[in-house]
Amino acid sequence: MNRSALFIVTSDPRQTGRVAEAVRIAAGVGAWPQVEVTLYLHGHAALALGEDAEDLIDGDNFMRYLPMLAEAGRSILVQQGAGVTLNSADAPPLVEFIDMAQLAARMAASHCVLRF
Repeated sequence: MNRSALFIVTSDPRQTGRVAEAVRIAAGVGAWPQVEVTLYLHGHAALALGEDAEDLIDGDNFMRYLPMLAEAGRSILVQQGAGVTLNSADAPPLVEFIDMAQLAARMAASHCVLRF
């Protein structure tokens, strides 16, 4: 049975490199097939999925590692109603908008929850 890791990212990528570092770590762990990785972007962290993501702090990490997560079939979750709007053209594949109850269920089902 594979282990599951849920990366919860709540930082603002305009103010800190923590979001980019979380994405990089999630992609690295996600490359290992024994761990099912899910990345959850809460609030302003969802800016990492926008078309101007490379302009954010350590934005090159978003351009490099978000596609790796998508190519590996890893889920990218975004807070529904976060105040950050992404249209379907901006969002990479496998992006799912979820509410807090769905996040709570994902947290309960995960073996490991990491928060950035």
